[in-house]
Amino acid sequence: MTLKIHIDDGAPPYEQVRAQISEQARSGALPVGYRLPTVRGLAGTLGLAANTVAKAYRALEADGVIETRGRNGTVIAAAGSAAQREAASAAQGYAERVRRLGLTEDEALAAVREALRAVYGE
Repeated sequence: MTLKIHIDDGAPPYEQVRAQISEQARSGALPVGYRLPTVRGLAGTLGLAANTVAKAYRALEADGVIETRGRNGTVIAAAGSAAQREAASAAQGYAERVRRLGLTEDEALAAVREALRAVYGE
């Protein structure tokens, strides 16, 4: 696993850690089951506070990218399937909400496209 923190980057260090681990898991560079360093170990390697790495790990766990297995450590989860399940659940909730609000399918899709553009910077 290779992580680089860029102080000049506008993104906070925890977000850089989160994004890099997430991308490496998604690309397969970090395979399912790969054991991540401890929070303190990674913090020491990167020259960050342990709380910064812990925050990144919490976000990754919430996203389904990693899972903590107690004494067995923190590992890369089957991110694809977990992420897809979470996305499907969020999409279902969104679909139900926009229907209650009386939006058409085209209006609902336009709102999603606009939100994705804002997030992905397109």
